[in-house]
Amino acid sequence: MKAADTKGPTVRALRVGEQVRHILSEILARGDVHDDLLSKHPVSVTEVRMSSDLRHATVFVKSLLGKEEEGVLKALRTNTAWLQKSVAERMAMKYAAKLKFLSDESFDEASHIEKLLRDPKVARDLAGGESE
Repeated sequence: MKAADTKGPTVRALRVGEQVRHILSEILARGDVHDDLLSKHPVSVTEVRMSSDLRHATVFVKSLLGKEEEGVLKALRTNTAWLQKSVAERMAMKYAAKLKFLSDESFDEASHIEKLLRDPKVARDLAGGESE
């Protein structure tokens, strides 16, 4: 294993991922994808993680209003080829990245952690730890 494999993503991978995120967000916001479900349910592209060779992009999405999450993912996966082509046309890259859509669970995890921290028992323990 190379030393570079143990590090996080490169600056270039982060920059390209952010560019892909902006392009996908724009496409979805303008309603360029001709899919009834996607036109009725706004989708937020929260993060795009690029592979080190920039050939694969994992796209994390969240259906706004939290409705039809599975349906939205299915619609995005159905339209993946068209979305890949649209992103490739707008980017000056040697290869078009293959897109993989996943649901972004980080908001749900953050809500769960916040709920745990508000628990009276945890709040008591946290308050007791500060005075020590």
